[in-house]
Amino acid sequence: MYPNLYFAFLDLLGWDVPALKLINSFGFFVALAFVVAHGLLRTELKRMTVLGHFTPSSRTERIGEPPHPLDLGMQALMGFLLGWKVLYLVVNASDLFQGGGLPQAHLFSTEGNVVWGMLGALSLTGWRCWEVQQARLSKPKTINVEVPPHEHVGGVTAAAAIGGIAGAKLFHLLEYPDEFVAFLQAPSLNAFLGGLTIYGGLIVGGLSVFLYARKHNLNFLKLADGTAPGLLLAYGIGRIGCQVSGDGDWGIPNPSPKPGWLSWAPDWVWSYAYPNNVNGVYGPRSAGYTGKLIDPNVHPFPAFEGYGTYLDPSVFPTPIYETTAAALGFALLWAMRTRWAKPGQIFAAYLMFNGFERFWIEKIRVNTTFELVGITMTQAELISVCTFLSGVALWVWTTKRN
Repeated sequence: MYPNLYFAFLDLLGWDVPALKLINSFGFFVALAFVVAHGLLRTELKRMTVLGHFTPSSRTERIGEPPHPLDLGMQALMGFLLGWKVLYLVVNASDLFQGGGLPQAHLFSTEGNVVWGMLGALSLTGWRCWEVQQARLSKPKTINVEVPPHEHVGGVTAAAAIGGIAGAKLFHLLEYPDEFVAFLQAPSLNAFLGGLTIYGGLIVGGLSVFLYARKHNLNFLKLADGTAPGLLLAYGIGRIGCQVSGDGDWGIPNPSPKPGWLSWAPDWVWSYAYPNNVNGVYGPRSAGYTGKLIDPNVHPFPAFEGYGTYLDPSVFPTPIYETTAAALGFALLWAMRTRWAKPGQIFAAYLMFNGFERFWIEKIRVNTTFELVGITMTQAELISVCTFLSGVALWVWTTKRN
């Protein structure tokens, strides 16, 4: 496992770049997922616009004005943060991150270089002033600008990201209330950012996109259709991040030998010990496995400083299964997006596929359970059933709709 890009580059390429410890593996793949989803949605909206599903809108803009103080203030703030904190950590990474020290402890602290911060603020503010002056007119004027539908992709992505992360965190705290109590007792940004639940992100992120679409007069069902393939592929990319970092989103213990029908696949596809997982799991866990220290002289994997544990017995690598399922689901939706033409059908298929896949993967995942009407289930199982049934209902409705 590679908790951050530093260990990945060091192990795979032999490059010792301490600054890469600032980039967590899971966060890198989440960012990549948003980039891929953004690109696919942009492509789909262009195609749908040609077919007449969306039409360009217009807005008024004021051009040729002098720099606005608020704009310059935001540029100064951004430049200060980049110089004071980011550049400081990059330059001093080799000293600050020694001994397995976590970058988050420095990232969310008050330490930094004020001089570099001031230089960063002056640089970005000066650049912004120059940029605005280039377009300045002797007499500012108001113009109408045509906005093609695909120009809304940035807003849609931002709404999905903000709402999705907030919802994912909210649902995680509902599933693990002890973490919320611990956060209240010792609040920190690092503690708040840890732990996300995908269905919370899907629900709240979807609501955020709905509100954005309503505000900008975009057909939500067609927008959802355009978003669905990218959502599945982005989900699979995010699960790669779970696997690479070993973030705890693994399955239950699987001490059984690999079956013959899977002989073509490497052993880690069937059962994996997650060495050097980002959580540094150590000691027995109620799920049935124990986190143990890695001994490089005994085990076939190295021990990374600050991590260095593995799971015994090995567990089901569920992120691999979900990545595979997401890739297959994306291929299906991408192939059928021109055939299932009624508004909402592609999104309905996405809901059914997502609910079906997640329900069955929950059977071998580690999760908190609760009892509802005498049935023991996990939060994800309940939501996955609701998601699947919602997809069925939407499919039936869109199919019968004239």
